[in-house]
Amino acid sequence: MKNELFPELRHYLEASDFENITPERLSLLEPLIAFGREVLAAGRSLVLNCICTHNSRRSHLTQVWAQTAADYCGIPLTAYSGGTEATALYPAILETLFAAGIQYQTLATGENPIYALRTGPNSPPILGFSKIYEHPFNPQSDFIALMTCSSADEGCPIVLGAKARFPLRYSDPKIADGTPEQAAVYAERCRQIATEMMYLMSQLQPPQP
Repeated sequence: MKNELFPELRHYLEASDFENITPERLSLLEPLIAFGREVLAAGRSLVLNCICTHNSRRSHLTQVWAQTAADYCGIPLTAYSGGTEATALYPAILETLFAAGIQYQTLATGENPIYALRTGPNSPPILGFSKIYEHPFNPQSDFIALMTCSSADEGCPIVLGAKARFPLRYSDPKIADGTPEQAAVYAERCRQIATEMMYLMSQLQPPQP
């Protein structure tokens, strides 16, 4: 069953243009789609853990858009994120998600703040904070590991507890931090990841009768 999204967020997702996904990116998504179909065909829900080095930017974007696209498409899925080390969720990620229609509030402050991100009026919040991928908050077994950066993918030849892993390796928007292009670069990465997660979930939907 599809979850109700905030109107602005729904419009953002519906503006996803799959024609912008390059053949190279499609080749990374297709094995994930095939595996996801197998899991769903067996009557199980999907559990994702989106992993990058610092769990500060790309892994959060992938987690949020995977969960949001799954909710939109009615796919039984729970998405998490983690890193090979913990830092903090970078503020520009929150600003970029807010611009796309996701609402958030701060639950705890400090060096590693905790945020509640909401995608709809009645949707359960996505908790955003930086953590290692093995953190007790995250699944410990039977999850799919999505490697969202090259350093984490290369630095973790084995992801403990994962039943499968897939490299998605997104370019780091951090390169634009503190420059006049920062907002545009973050928005571009946000749109890319949202589009790819929408494509993924659309391919996991059961055929319409």
